[in-house]
Parts: sequence; structure tokens; C-alpha cells
Amino acid sequence: MEERLNAVTHGTGTILAIAGLIALTVKAYQSGSIWHLLSFSVYGASLVLLFLASTLYHSAVNEKLKYIFKVFDHAAIYLLIAGTYTPFTLIVLHGNLGWTIFGAVWALACIGIVFQLFFARRFKLLSTICYLILGWFMVIAIKPLVAALPTAGLVWVIAGGILYTVGTIFYLARRIPYSHAIWHLFVLAGSASFFITVLCYVLPIRVI
Repeated sequence: MEERLNAVTHGTGTILAIAGLIALTVKAYQSGSIWHLLSFSVYGASLVLLFLASTLYHSAVNEKLKYIFKVFDHAAIYLLIAGTYTPFTLIVLHGNLGWTIFGAVWALACIGIVFQLFFARRFKLLSTICYLILGWFMVIAIKPLVAALPTAGLVWVIAGGILYTVGTIFYLARRIPYSHAIWHLFVLAGSASFFITVLCYVLPIRVI
């Protein structure tokens, strides 16, 4: 029952992410620059991959398939983190700082993905810590981020970060009934927060 609920929660997320990807690309094409279109597409695609990977993992019955999808699922977390950074680094920060953080985050995400390929069944706590460190890496650029984003946009970013972070408590707490499904709900809420930020507050920013 719990595994079915896990699949349903992120199956719903997959549908919403596909709709979100379409909305992001259409809006970027209509109102943004090529940088908006490229970065929004990367971000939207990372959302779809994350929720799709999770849905496949929790839906699989065959053990071999389930393991493959588990690796895909955990690797997709790194993709989502890096994908979420993309519009913020290339549009909000842009310039040398933006490109530096963009390159660093994607490089670290690739290292994390390789790590997951070999150690998907082990080091769950370490993997979670790595997710959190990479996710909060943006604090090194907090001043230019505050200067570039409206207050409401910053509130949504902080809310998203907190939702993801609090959700990891349930991700690690296996003894709590339906803990993983609760984690999924936090992921959905955190994703929604960042989606709102990108669509409503990053889109209007002009890249010079």
C-alpha cells in the first residue's frame, strides 16, 4: 500500500512536471531570450526526469528493474538540483559568477551521479548530506541573488529550500508510517515553490 502511494504521489508529480515544462518553454519563447528558453528547458526537463524516475522506481515489481530505476531515481535528484540552479545562474546571476556556479554545480552533480551508479544501495545518509550541501551551495552568492530577485521571489526560493530540507527528515526516518510518501509531498511542495519563482520572478529578468 505504501509503495503504491509513493508511486501515485510522484506519478502526479510527473504529470504536473510535464505541464510545467510546456508552460516554461512556451513562456520563455514568448517573453524571454534564448537564455530563458535554454535554461527553462533544462530546468523543466530535470523536473520531469526526477518525478518520472521516482514513479518508475516505486511502480516496478521486477527486482532487477526496481534496482535500475532506483539508481535512476537517486541520480535524478542531482539532475534536479543542477537543473534548478540553471535559470538562477544563467539569468539571475549571469556573468562570470553565474557561469562559475553553473559549472561547479553541474560538475559536482555529475560526480554525484557517478557515485550513485556504484553505491546506490549504500551510504544513504551521506548521499542525503551531499544533496543538501549541493542544494544550499547557492548561499555563497546570496548578496547578488538578493539584489537581483524581488523579495517575493526570494521568499519562494527560501521556502522551497526549507521544504526540501525538512522533507529529508522523513526520507531518512523509515520508522514513521508512510514516511517516504510524506517525503514525496515535501518534494512536490518544494518543486512548486521553485517553479513559481522561475516562472513569475526569473522570467521578467533581462539578460544583458
